[in-house]
Amino acid sequence: MSTPVGDGLRLAVGTLSVLRVPPPRHVDRAVAGVAMTVAPGVGLVLALLVAVPVGVLAHLGSAPLLLAVLAVAGTAALTRALHLDGLADVADGLGSGRSGEAALRVMKKSDIGPFGVATLVLALLAQVAAVGTVLARDALLGAVALGVAVVAGRAVLPWLCTPAWPAARGDGLGATVAGVVTGLRATVAVVVALVVVAAVVGAAALTTDPDRWIVALGLGVLAGQVATYLLARRCRRRLGGVTGDVYGACVESAATVTLVVTALALG
Repeated sequence: MSTPVGDGLRLAVGTLSVLRVPPPRHVDRAVAGVAMTVAPGVGLVLALLVAVPVGVLAHLGSAPLLLAVLAVAGTAALTRALHLDGLADVADGLGSGRSGEAALRVMKKSDIGPFGVATLVLALLAQVAAVGTVLARDALLGAVALGVAVVAGRAVLPWLCTPAWPAARGDGLGATVAGVVTGLRATVAVVVALVVVAAVVGAAALTTDPDRWIVALGLGVLAGQVATYLLARRCRRRLGGVTGDVYGACVESAATVTLVVTALALG
């Protein structure tokens, strides 16, 4: 017999990753609420799948730049490049200079415009450069930083699905999950994700220069969440709310900014 929790877990994993799970038997707003609440947990699974092999290969002496490319490609593959697609669509919509329904029509087009292409290229370059930088500094902590960014990206979903962020249109993923997470649930989900991340970072940082790495990662996570909030607020103002593309763009933006600021803070 299906339950909101079981169906929500299956919906979260099936939507946010390529991992094969049985489809949910029933999807409603209660199920969607569970799915978006546990999104950081899916991020943790993805982080382990990407960061562990990258950390092992970095420890064995593999080239940091090559590993960075593989890490970014692996993350995209594990998510069907879903969030990258959303980032490109939002860039086209906002870059079009239009608002409301006109901008939403631009985002629904199947092709990618110049703003979308430029944003994708720059975002991927930034991710590769940042991952390569942190891996070159320390194999273990560089891999941890990569994992933290993956989790931080998915940690934006619970608070983006609170009632403060209405859907921009009446159909699609945005309409299904907008406002389905209560403020309390979102707070608990984000706090649990941060506690897990802090524990992993603290344990790993004991190996070398802990203060610098902890501060750098803390600044990275904070900057990623703030940048995502500003992007989401801009979308709410220009589009009238959030969409599935906006969720994807916010996930990708949070992860990218977390990595870049962490790398910059390390000097």
